[in-house]
Amino acid sequence: MRTVRRLTAVLAALVLLAGCGTDSGSQQADTSTSSAPPPAAAQVTPEQARAIAKEAYIYGFPLVDNYRVQYSYFVDKQDPEYKGGWNAIHNTARVSTPADKAIQTPNSDTPYSFVGADLRTEPLVLTVPPIEQDRYYSLQFVDGYTYNFAYVGSRTTGNGGGRYLLAGPNWQGEKPEGVDEVIRSDTELAFVLYRTQLFGPTDLDAVKKIQDGYQVAPLSVFLNQPSPEPAPAIDFVPPLTAEQQRTSPQFFEILNFALRFAPVLPEERELRDRFATIGIGPDGDYDADTLSPEMRAAVEGGIADAWAEFDAFKKNEVDTGKVTSAQFFGTRDELKGNYLYRMAGAALGIYGNTAAEAIYPAAFNDAAGEPLTGANNYVYRFAPGQLPPVNAFWSVTMYELPASLLVDNPIDRYLINSAMLPTLVPDVDGGYTLYVQNASPGPEKEPNWLPAPKGPFGLVLRLYWPKPDALNGTWTAPVPEKV
Repeated sequence: MRTVRRLTAVLAALVLLAGCGTDSGSQQADTSTSSAPPPAAAQVTPEQARAIAKEAYIYGFPLVDNYRVQYSYFVDKQDPEYKGGWNAIHNTARVSTPADKAIQTPNSDTPYSFVGADLRTEPLVLTVPPIEQDRYYSLQFVDGYTYNFAYVGSRTTGNGGGRYLLAGPNWQGEKPEGVDEVIRSDTELAFVLYRTQLFGPTDLDAVKKIQDGYQVAPLSVFLNQPSPEPAPAIDFVPPLTAEQQRTSPQFFEILNFALRFAPVLPEERELRDRFATIGIGPDGDYDADTLSPEMRAAVEGGIADAWAEFDAFKKNEVDTGKVTSAQFFGTRDELKGNYLYRMAGAALGIYGNTAAEAIYPAAFNDAAGEPLTGANNYVYRFAPGQLPPVNAFWSVTMYELPASLLVDNPIDRYLINSAMLPTLVPDVDGGYTLYVQNASPGPEKEPNWLPAPKGPFGLVLRLYWPKPDALNGTWTAPVPEKV
């Protein structure tokens, strides 16, 4: 079989197709269709191979990065980020710190709970307990593509509790008695990310009690019936590191593995057929070790081209505010085949919420357009009456760049949020000025200090359950001003 793979890979090395088809501007581009059929392997040139490698990389980056996180959380027991096995809930009764490195831009507001769902054998039933009305919580359902395909929580289903059946793409059953809603994933492996609002350090025991009420059980257990024949055990392949994903031709081997659990979506048939011309797909024979020098250069060039398009998009569209994170996350219908936006969501903050659930106005530059750096001091000011309009809560979180991780600092403060308002010092006019800098601004200003690293950083303002003024642009986020 290894010999066959190598011979096939040599043939596949003559392959690759045309352009990425994504739009680096603010208009969403539909890359799920193409007017030209994919060329046969013998017709594909290295130039075409480079183009399709770019296209497949932009399409596949969220799947590969999601697999990296899921492997860390639910497969690799030696990983410090390991949470536990599949099809069970794993609660973290604390907020994120700089030690949490698996996910980019983690929030440090809400203790998380996690479910890695393997839906090949049977659905899962998720039970949510009643939760007090003034406490925000949410269950975010994410498929292998990183689409947010459903929500349960304060905004969508209320705080009264309930039972929800999570099914994979091949389940054909009916909603059982006692279940409030059936939720379907397009992929066989899915992820449920729970957020439970924490009102402050003394509130942690209350959050733990709520987390204890979150329950997950296979459908057969919920119905007290015999379990079906289990699906074959998965021989998980080791993922690439986040750094390796940016350059390694092995990226497409990991993508092939991830695609085994992602049945082809109807609107993507032609796209996936194009990828298959270079061995990319659930049954693909792509093998980076057997690529010819010309094909390896084409694949590596395609990966570099993908990042060049992403970097230009971020600089010209995201950093200037023309495109916001609100456009990066949602259902596949909402993203409309814009794979560059989907990649941006994964690269800048994987598992971000759909806009109705949360928005993330981010600042990477100051008011003069210069990149934020700990070499300077900044103020970040909410004018009187201009605190973020939310139904739940808001926060401003510091992240070092380019890792997009929380910043270690002497006062262990990674954010300033609405729960901290009583401890902040208001301005004379009733506004609030936050001091964003590496060194302490002094004892009298330290309550409003958000510590920065010495080097590049970014600020992410989170608005959970944002009000219409935040969604329609009537309210706008502050911009850091250099002092």
